[in-house]
Amino acid sequence: MGVMWRWGRKRAIEKTKLLELESIRLYDLRHLHATMLYHKTKDILFVKQQLGHRNINSTLRYTQLIDFGNEEYVKVASNLEECTKLEPGFEYITDYENKKVFRKRK
Repeated sequence: MGVMWRWGRKRAIEKTKLLELESIRLYDLRHLHATMLYHKTKDILFVKQQLGHRNINSTLRYTQLIDFGNEEYVKVASNLEECTKLEPGFEYITDYENKKVFRKRK
């Protein structure tokens, strides 16, 4: 797998002329995956399971606990028509004062 990664990286460098790609290791992609998975799920035990670790400390080394700030849109719908007009990706959160509250990540 490492050989294929280096071959693909070399081709990408040749096509894009971005020499910075040389410093990206296959191992770095594992760190990125763990960080983004944690950011998406907020469940460190799930990330631990997905990476196949026995010890949570190993997972914490992989997962960069980055504060991405508030990356959510919140919309409120007062009737079914407004609910159907929401673009895809919004999920229902709760009812508040007879209105439906939805959220979506940016």
